[in-house]
Amino acid sequence: MLIDTYGRVATDLRVSLTDRCNLRCTYCMPEAGLQWLAKPDLLSDDEIVRLIGIAVTRLGITEVRFTGGEPLLRPGIVGIVERVAALEPRPQMSLTTNGIGLKRTAAALKAAGLDRVNVSLDTLRPDVFKTLTRRDRHQDVIAGLEAARDAGLTPVKVNSVLMPGLNDDEAPDLLAWAVEHDYELRFIEQMPLDAQHGWKREGMVTAGDILASLRTRFALTEEGVDERGSAPAERWLVDGGPHRVGVIASVTRPFCAACDRTRLTADGQIRNCLFATEETDLRTALRSDAPDEEIARIWRLAMWGKKAGSGLDDPSFLQPARPMSSIGG
Repeated sequence: MLIDTYGRVATDLRVSLTDRCNLRCTYCMPEAGLQWLAKPDLLSDDEIVRLIGIAVTRLGITEVRFTGGEPLLRPGIVGIVERVAALEPRPQMSLTTNGIGLKRTAAALKAAGLDRVNVSLDTLRPDVFKTLTRRDRHQDVIAGLEAARDAGLTPVKVNSVLMPGLNDDEAPDLLAWAVEHDYELRFIEQMPLDAQHGWKREGMVTAGDILASLRTRFALTEEGVDERGSAPAERWLVDGGPHRVGVIASVTRPFCAACDRTRLTADGQIRNCLFATEETDLRTALRSDAPDEEIARIWRLAMWGKKAGSGLDDPSFLQPARPMSSIGG
């Protein structure tokens, strides 16, 4: 079991498969100049599967989310999913992706055992997409979403970040589009994880702003806390249901008290919080032929020291040195 001093138990493992990405989203990384991880520093497919196996069989992990960077850039991703699906007990598996590679991989990932996907899409306007991501790939994301739905990787969740002056007027249009295509839309407050450290609290679009905008067109009925559990998104029924919309308000409505996540970076570091300024090295133990129980002990110790909250509400908050692309969301 992965328990901390506040009694929280981690059952959800986020695994970053790579720090690389084929987009350059303004809230995540600079247009150029990022120093990518050297190949020898990255965990191999076998190492990733072994660590997930330890987490599932010894530490109580029941859900595994593959992230990046862009996880579909990992050549061995289908094989990794297939091997994790063979673990006993079998964890639930999902993938957070920008969607560009889903058209060619969705069917194979479903056959390998992947349960569902979260796809990042911040705008319905191709020109705004190009401005936000610095790439002209909007149609590829749309095609990837359709491929995921057709392959049965459902519910297909769409993650959207609203940025002032770019797409902050699109919340109602995004929700109408998601309802039409049977996707579950989730808005995420912009978080201080950009590589250029340009985030400012006073400039962000808040959960309150998003909900006010949505209510100009839709009737929203909040789900109860029992429905939410430890999920990061607060959810509302749209016009009485069955469709839902979620808001992940990490900054203005933090949910740290219910957090059940632990994170493994692509280079084998454990992060007990997305906003942690310290990491615990598992790669060295792994490559020193440490037995599974020793690796599990190190992992337990890393989680035991988890702080009560993210620290975002503290004026002295220090942004993590790593950008979102190398942490894994």
